[in-house]
Amino acid sequence: MIRWLLGPAVVAAALVAVTGCKPASRGPVQITLQRFFGACDAEFGSSTDVPAAEGECGIITTLINKFNADNPDIRVKVNIVYWPGYDQLSAELAAGHPPDLVTMHESVISDYSQRHLIMPLDAVLASVGVDPAGFTRAAREGVTRDGSVYALPFDTWAPLWHVNLNLMRAAGLVRDGAPVLPHSAEELLQQARQFTRATGKPYLIQSIVNDPAASARNLFTCLMQQNSDFFADPRRIRLQTPEARRVLQLFKQIRDEGLTTRDQDYTAATAAFLNGQGGVYIVGTWMIGTYEQASLQTGSPLAGGYTVVPFPQLYSGRDVTYADGHSWVIPTAKRSAQKTAAIARLLRFLRDNDFQWSRTGHLPAYQDVIDSARWRALPHRTEVARLVDTAAPLPAGVQRQFTIQQIISEEMESAITGQKPIDSALADAERRVNDLLFNLL
Repeated sequence: MIRWLLGPAVVAAALVAVTGCKPASRGPVQITLQRFFGACDAEFGSSTDVPAAEGECGIITTLINKFNADNPDIRVKVNIVYWPGYDQLSAELAAGHPPDLVTMHESVISDYSQRHLIMPLDAVLASVGVDPAGFTRAAREGVTRDGSVYALPFDTWAPLWHVNLNLMRAAGLVRDGAPVLPHSAEELLQQARQFTRATGKPYLIQSIVNDPAASARNLFTCLMQQNSDFFADPRRIRLQTPEARRVLQLFKQIRDEGLTTRDQDYTAATAAFLNGQGGVYIVGTWMIGTYEQASLQTGSPLAGGYTVVPFPQLYSGRDVTYADGHSWVIPTAKRSAQKTAAIARLLRFLRDNDFQWSRTGHLPAYQDVIDSARWRALPHRTEVARLVDTAAPLPAGVQRQFTIQQIISEEMESAITGQKPIDSALADAERRVNDLLFNLL
């Protein structure tokens, strides 16, 4: 904390040892920040009122505007990329002109850290008083590689069960105002059948068409809940197991019995839940705000009847949910100590405003925010707070996680829809993932 209070001049001098460069002295320091989260300049392009901002784009845009306004000696230029933006980042790194600060999913950090394309941030964060001991467990695991912190965590997100309480109540699946949730695969099937008989609607809403990750995240969660060490070696996956077969059989039976929506992409599934077309939508933390607002509107299918809960524990091994997170990394490049100090100040600002970012629905990356009364006063935060203890990423050394999720989702859907036998789909998924990882050696 003392180093943070000393101010930018002392920090810049201290970081000479980190960068090997002397600080520059002319004009505002220019920082290029590259991010996804969309563009919304028409609404928030000139706003610095952070508490009034809404949504991922609105909050991050207003935060950067506020930083620029409060720090006239630094100028942050924002480069917005199409999600997730890693092809562009890789091209910029190859050309030798990377941005200074980049949003990166924690699941992607290993792809860049193992090739030394992003910097360890231990010294940079220490220079502005950011202590990794203050990260939540999930955030610390998400940004740490080989004992070093490679990113400033911004949040943790996980697949949640968004629940239409109005339909659940009609199906007799609400008790004391809360949804009755399954505690096993068998209970899930029983409750889904009861729901569909009572409402005439599918119990689950799922995004499965052209969605490169949703099915894989369900599989990861259910394998973790069975204590399946499917990535015991980060360079090799094991999917030809009874645990994986059990999960695919469950989701295939749900589809075969008409207990889930079919053939919906992300846009269609997101709208289907909003329009009351099913009981439970498995999607991430980022939809909490949208659905909460709908529940406050008279005439909405969700009016007075929306809640959200972590993924239920369906297997007896442990209560756990696969999780990822957004973070900030510094690509490796030659920079002056003054620029590095300016980036460090921006990182500190983002850490200090993690509560504002958590209004998106994402879980805060810092324990003090989790413990704060103002965070717990936000809608549904008490319901999802246990993710602090149960959220878990894949092992840190697993590379190409986005591609792995796509491969697994493709093969899972081929089994669930009956295009392939389950054992064949699992064998193909295992082979394709291991071929991908073998070629990285």
